[in-house]
Amino acid sequence: MSEQILDALKEKIKSFEAKTKLDKIGIVTKIGDGIAQVYGLSDCASLEMLEFVTSENESVFGVALNLEEDNVGVIILGDYLKIKEGDTVKSTGRILEVNVGKNLVGRVVNALGEPLDGKGEIKADKNYPIEKIAPGVLARQNVDTPVQTGIKAIDSMIPVGRGQRELIIGDRQTGKTAIALDTIINQKGKNLICIYVAIGQKESKIARIVSELEKNGAMEHTIVVVAGASDPAPLWYIAPYTGCAMGEYFMDNKKDALIIYDDLSKHAWAYRQISLLLRRPPGREAYPGDIFYLHSRLLERAARLNEKLGGGSLTALPIIETQAGDMSAYIPTNVISITDGQIILESDLFYAGTRPAVNPGLSVSRVGSAAQTKAMKKVAGKIRLDLAQFRELAAFAQFGSELDKETQNKLERGKRVTEILKQGQYQPLSVGNQVSIIFAATKGLIDDIQVEKVSEFESKLHENFNNNRKELLKKIEETKDFDAIEAELISAIEDFKKNIVPKEWFVIKEEVKQEEKIEAKKEKVEEKK
Repeated sequence: MSEQILDALKEKIKSFEAKTKLDKIGIVTKIGDGIAQVYGLSDCASLEMLEFVTSENESVFGVALNLEEDNVGVIILGDYLKIKEGDTVKSTGRILEVNVGKNLVGRVVNALGEPLDGKGEIKADKNYPIEKIAPGVLARQNVDTPVQTGIKAIDSMIPVGRGQRELIIGDRQTGKTAIALDTIINQKGKNLICIYVAIGQKESKIARIVSELEKNGAMEHTIVVVAGASDPAPLWYIAPYTGCAMGEYFMDNKKDALIIYDDLSKHAWAYRQISLLLRRPPGREAYPGDIFYLHSRLLERAARLNEKLGGGSLTALPIIETQAGDMSAYIPTNVISITDGQIILESDLFYAGTRPAVNPGLSVSRVGSAAQTKAMKKVAGKIRLDLAQFRELAAFAQFGSELDKETQNKLERGKRVTEILKQGQYQPLSVGNQVSIIFAATKGLIDDIQVEKVSEFESKLHENFNNNRKELLKKIEETKDFDAIEAELISAIEDFKKNIVPKEWFVIKEEVKQEEKIEAKKEKVEEKK
């Protein structure tokens, strides 16, 4: 019996293979403010995930950002208060990745892709690295398909195309986020996945935004990535890259996606904080020297891929907050130079009641009319001209000099054009509705409507057209030749004015006023007699 046991043991010894596991381990030499200095990880890669093993045997993850000769500067993605000097750090050999896939749509996640909405785990289709080289010139194609924001002032004068990067810039409380939310709401049923990245926003504001998106049925096509005000700076820093990776998944799968970074000013502040704590040399406004590269490598990832690569697109709407309208500050000028145009919002216009407070003179889209439908292209050129003439004449007219009839007419039309460009929040319009009211204004079909009644006239016109002229609206959206339906549209608007518009909404002509005055004088004379 003992011999059998010995033989079995010998066989086991012969077949025994020693399996060794190699762990690359470093030691924390310094920790504080979400930044750790680690000694001993000589072959660590940039953006590699590192695992901190605390004294309570808990794991906290960080990302290698500074690679020095004998130290690695690490940003902590968890609770850095649990880490102490002398704790061990393991190298994972993995670059920071995030879960991506269609199961994220309709969910609210943090900067690491973990759910925050209490709806359970998210099964990912794939993992994407948060940093990726942007598509090259040959991988792209021209931007010529519109992203309809539903906002008249933008779709008519500053159009956004699929694959474009259009900056939204202005002081705080001027309606930047409102434009972004209206754009998301307007994508319902348009086969465009939206990603809203909230960077450094108050949690109460983010909750309100999610609630509005749900109320308007927009969460069905939206992912919300949150790095809230209470989150540490490292999460603010990686949140836009996380959202971009999620958008790239859809672009790579031949779909169209839209990403909104709200806002990149706070992203730059977080990066400045991290860089100063990592002892990087400060430059202008204390930002590190690579601050331009921080945003260019993010925004260049927005593109429209060519047909060989599937033809998918990722459109970026970055938001920048200015201080007292200063466009020449470091971060605004950087991002303006990276993007394909900017929508400039002004406080003066906002407080004067022009909302959205878009300045059409300074705002620009470098894609231009290539990203507009045929009908919008036809009517939109005139609106910009009318507004430009109005602004010029309004500045001249304030001196109080006598104005000729033609100048007065241009001023009156300008007032009505300005009025029709006003739009309430969460009220995006279809292309057909936008074209019909812009056409009415630029053709002079509402010159005889009182300025105070223009907004009521517009809402009644949309209601009438949506109920009784659905075929005409469809023609406007799909037409390749607007001239062919122009007469039908004029007839529909004139018919609406004749049968629906109350008489008291019309402007009383000067001749009628004179006749009324003569009649009144006659009546007084008769009374005296």
